[in-house]
Amino acid sequence: MDRLTEMEAFATVVDQGGFTDAAKKMGISKSAVSKHVSSLEARLGARLLNRTTRRVSPTEIGLAYYDRARRVLNDAGEADALVTSMQSAPSGLLRISVATDFGVNHLSPVLGDFLSEFPDITVNMVLNNRYVELISEGFDMAVRIGELEDSSLRARKLTDTTRRMIASPNYFKEHGRPEKIDDLNEHKLLHYSNAANSAVWKLTAPSGERRQVRTAGWLTVNDGQSLLNACIGGLGIAYLPSFLYADSMKKGLVVEAIPDLPVETQGIYAVYPPGRFTQPKVRAFIDFLVHEFADKGPDGWC
Repeated sequence: MDRLTEMEAFATVVDQGGFTDAAKKMGISKSAVSKHVSSLEARLGARLLNRTTRRVSPTEIGLAYYDRARRVLNDAGEADALVTSMQSAPSGLLRISVATDFGVNHLSPVLGDFLSEFPDITVNMVLNNRYVELISEGFDMAVRIGELEDSSLRARKLTDTTRRMIASPNYFKEHGRPEKIDDLNEHKLLHYSNAANSAVWKLTAPSGERRQVRTAGWLTVNDGQSLLNACIGGLGIAYLPSFLYADSMKKGLVVEAIPDLPVETQGIYAVYPPGRFTQPKVRAFIDFLVHEFADKGPDGWC
């Protein structure tokens, strides 16, 4: 007889407290359930159930076997569910959290292609500049940029972006151009208020030494696009990711402040709740983004 069927019959008898109810649960005859359990006991050479005219209960050995058998059955059920899930067409509501700058500039333009490819998925994309709690706030996934916080969330890298200090040519014409990190103390800096320690820029000197610039910003805002606009308008120097400034730099609207400094690279990740398998709608969107951004990073964001 099939070993899993024997296990299932035995575990169901224990769960239901008898052969009759177990038979109803499994959709087979009472004699078939009894036959499966008897075969299991014979194969193991042990009595697993105490049988009386009024009730059925597991023996000490049977109770120990039940715990392991139930784990095996649950794992088998999850394995079946995984295959079914992977073969089923992605569908349902997909709720995404993404930073406003990245969402507006790079996710919104490609959502049409994704929805055309997966017409059974509907998307609710929430743009904000904070780290949301995915599970408690009801999000299926988020797109996050930079070093990830330690958490139980699963993550898949989508691509990279670089960070550079930039300003407009007109700003440098009026205020001069910094030649080294220490020169930044004499310039107007533009800060992003939602970043941790927004008034601190962590930079790498040409020697490889890690440096920190602590200067109060002349302008501080919570939106990267606004900082870029301020740079283009000649208000000062900002430290921004390439997915924001690449097009403006290509057009000559902004230039790098200190070209000799090593470039900082940050990862862009899809993060999603832990689990033994990923929902088809989440997996489909992440696969789509990996393909969509394959030629973007770290400086290919024009």
